[in-house]
Amino acid sequence: MINLYRKTAVIEGISYLILLFIAMPLKYFFDFPHAVKYFGWIHGVLFLVFFVFLILAAIKYRWSLMRIALYLVASVVPVVPFVLDKKLAEEYPN
Repeated sequence: MINLYRKTAVIEGISYLILLFIAMPLKYFFDFPHAVKYFGWIHGVLFLVFFVFLILAAIKYRWSLMRIALYLVASVVPVVPFVLDKKLAEEYPN
């Protein structure tokens, strides 16, 4: 379960970076709004999947509400999901 959550979090983090640093500039600097439309939709679906796996992992590993809140807040701050992924890898080695 933790590996599935970690992979989902990383993919969601990458989609967020693409949305912020590729799709948004395409929309606002190059008048190409389709990038945000499609990457925004993809990112939204990935965020929902991430949220489901976060809840499932939290139930399985009995994470505190504070930890769940930290992971949710971290998911909207660029690059932080990758830092948390490294910490989870250390905490739950294969």
